[in-house]
Amino acid sequence: MKLRILWCAAVMAVMVPAYAQRPVPEVTAVAAVDLDRYAGKWHEIARLPNWFEAKCIGEVSAEYRKRADGRLDVINRCRRSDRSFDQSVGMAEVVDAASHAKLKVRFAPAWLSWLPMVWGDYWIIALAPDYSYAVVGEPERRYLWILSRTPKMDDGAYRAAIRQAEEQGFDVTRLIKTGQQESK
Repeated sequence: MKLRILWCAAVMAVMVPAYAQRPVPEVTAVAAVDLDRYAGKWHEIARLPNWFEAKCIGEVSAEYRKRADGRLDVINRCRRSDRSFDQSVGMAEVVDAASHAKLKVRFAPAWLSWLPMVWGDYWIIALAPDYSYAVVGEPERRYLWILSRTPKMDDGAYRAAIRQAEEQGFDVTRLIKTGQQESK
């Protein structure tokens, strides 16, 4: 009996770490994004915690405007605890011309744009066929956003967005839901 217990313990010692170290799928962007349809206002429904949104208590939005040079202007807004709004203006560049689903975004001044560290990956990893919601992440899985065209997102669509992020190895248990107000 003791030999059987030792044998089971040895098998478990080998199997548990092997299972825990299964390969995580590579983060992949969607096959194609129509930037004309993607442009416009998006409401943040949920996000992974990050330092640059720490002051945001709700009503977080991002607006994308196409530029003549093929880039996008990015205007991020959020409400702070004192009820005022904070706004950051940046720019996005497409880095995957075949799909338009991988972009780099910067909020640093233009004169610093030559520095690689001022650019952040912005990959559209899931997108509703009707462009009603998007899931945005990056290859290291540090950042994740669930975005919707409306301040409130349908529960079924929200569950689908979470499932799509989870399938790509994002820790969706850490998501913070964003408080949104209905537009008046």
